[in-house]
Amino acid sequence: MKVRDIMTKKVVFCEINTPVSEISKKLIKYDLTGMPVVRNKKVVGIVTEADVIMQKSKIHIPNYIQLLDSFLYLEDPKEVKEEIKKILGTKAEDIMTPSVITIDADAKIEDLASLFEQEHINPVPVVKNGKLVGIVSRADIVRLLARD
Repeated sequence: MKVRDIMTKKVVFCEINTPVSEISKKLIKYDLTGMPVVRNKKVVGIVTEADVIMQKSKIHIPNYIQLLDSFLYLEDPKEVKEEIKKILGTKAEDIMTPSVITIDADAKIEDLASLFEQEHINPVPVVKNGKLVGIVSRADIVRLLARD
């Protein structure tokens, strides 16, 4: 059996310029934990409930040591910059995780199960020739097991 056999074909997604407020409404309306972010039908990121929640969190002030006239940050400044960008973000592009893991529609269900286990991700966008064609979640595998 292939991923295409259990994937949801009508994917709820957003574009990179979709406002965070609209993303939140879609997550609630469709009872989703996350959705792909697309540009020209290609997946460029994923936005999850956690991303939306983080957007409403307080800004974390990085720890630093002042030495003479300079500052030595105790944390990676790039990570702090990304965190602030997500918190202040107003659209999908600002809060999404850009390094999204996808799976091909022709992949085996066993490969999908391994992906869920190894990467601790849910949901996973399904692509064919680089374009979004579906989405799968752990619940899809559970439904498959319940049928057998």
